[in-house]
Amino acid sequence: MRANAYVIAEQPSAAPYDPGTQPSHPVHHSDDDRLDHFIERDGVRFAGTHLLLDFFGASRLDDIELMEEALRGAVDAAGATLLHIHLHHFTPNGGISGVAVLAESHISVHTWPERDYAAFDIFMCGDARPELGAEVLREKFLPSRMELLDQKRGVIDGA
Repeated sequence: MRANAYVIAEQPSAAPYDPGTQPSHPVHHSDDDRLDHFIERDGVRFAGTHLLLDFFGASRLDDIELMEEALRGAVDAAGATLLHIHLHHFTPNGGISGVAVLAESHISVHTWPERDYAAFDIFMCGDARPELGAEVLREKFLPSRMELLDQKRGVIDGA
């Protein structure tokens, strides 16, 4: 019997966010009849874009009403379809963990207000524009520094 095999790849370290060098993310569906919502960008076919965002020096990370408003705004800006939001407010430090479940995947959040730090994941497939959602989150929580890692998920060889 063969043991389970895992492929582990090191990710490049995230670069500081620079709004002047944001990549353009045109999305084009393939011409075939599949309904898997895979996308094609720069000749590569893949399941979706997964953005990992680290906010340092951010504000209002314990404000659960603002968090819900920010997640809804990010979903709208990205052109995604909200199915459900679930947020949990921790006590006594006020941190928030939660997820916006989307037809296109999800946005998740974990905050450490005592350290002015937040971690967001935005994973979207189809025609959604996750980078526009990331900009809404940046505008709402005003980090002094933002790091962004942009990962293509489910890359299909020979697209």
